[in-house]
Amino acid sequence: MNAKKKLLFYGTALIIAIYFLFLGLSKAKGFFAPLFTAIILSLVVLPLSQKMEKKMKRPIASLLNSILLFLISIGFMAIISLQLRSFAEDWPMIKNTMEPKIEQVKEFALEHSPLSKEDIKEAKNSSTGISSAPQKITAFMSGLSSFIANYLLTFVYIFFLLNYRDIFKNFLIRVFPDGKKQKVKSIITKSAKVAPQYLLGKLILMGLLAILYSIGLGVSGVNNFILVSVIAAILTLIPYVGNILGFMMAVAFGFLTSGDTTVLIGIALTFTITQFVESYVLQPYVVGERVDVHPFFVIITVILGNMVWGIIGMILAIPIMGIITVVLLNIEDLKPYGILFSKKEFSD
Repeated sequence: MNAKKKLLFYGTALIIAIYFLFLGLSKAKGFFAPLFTAIILSLVVLPLSQKMEKKMKRPIASLLNSILLFLISIGFMAIISLQLRSFAEDWPMIKNTMEPKIEQVKEFALEHSPLSKEDIKEAKNSSTGISSAPQKITAFMSGLSSFIANYLLTFVYIFFLLNYRDIFKNFLIRVFPDGKKQKVKSIITKSAKVAPQYLLGKLILMGLLAILYSIGLGVSGVNNFILVSVIAAILTLIPYVGNILGFMMAVAFGFLTSGDTTVLIGIALTFTITQFVESYVLQPYVVGERVDVHPFFVIITVILGNMVWGIIGMILAIPIMGIITVVLLNIEDLKPYGILFSKKEFSD
């Protein structure tokens, strides 16, 4: 087989392998998503667990850290549920405020597009989906039960990963020859630091963003601006998309409730200025070099994470890619790939 045929063969095999890898990960989301989430979260609380183990037994420390993460997640969900409840209470006022504006949009569409009143009415009826209500309820209950099962399973995984981490570490060390054991230990230590450093930087960043959002949205006249600011800051855990979701939520509780164009302008200015400060001031100094992944591959990784596992995939994408980059940079044969993914500059 000549060089061109070999290149074509291996290239085709690589593309097929990557396709089936991501297809398999997508199909096995129910198994891998909770497990990978648990791995990242267990790495986050690992330093705390190690400190607690000096004063108590490891199983107790692992259990307490699992409960701590569970309570934090419950707190996040409580904040979001409060905001949804507030939105539901404000819905009649939002509907009355926006009804004239919706009518204006309809009139504009009828005058400047080939749409007819029948087309708009048909689209409205299809969007309500009254006839498919039982199917929607069934699908919702099925999805809810699956979410609860995976949610609770994640914290079970965290406990076992923290309590029996030496088993996994010793396995990885013993797989490789004696001459490489020290190198493997170094790679494991460096990889374990990526997730905590990234999420710690993100938590500090979210706190600063919540303050900036609160100031801007409060001055703009947004209802429940503190709660909206906190949720908007939390949503930044979802790269790129989180900022858009936060803006839409602020619009829903500001402009849709009041119908005042000044509020909309204030919200737009708040998010524009805050995003500028985040990108050019806070992100470099707060998060900085905590995760060594090139911005181009961050975008690709986030897109792939969304395609494979949805929102949870987008959240896990960056720390997982950071760990992979650390591993590649510390294995000599794979170092060129690590250099490709890294944002650091390497000399020849």
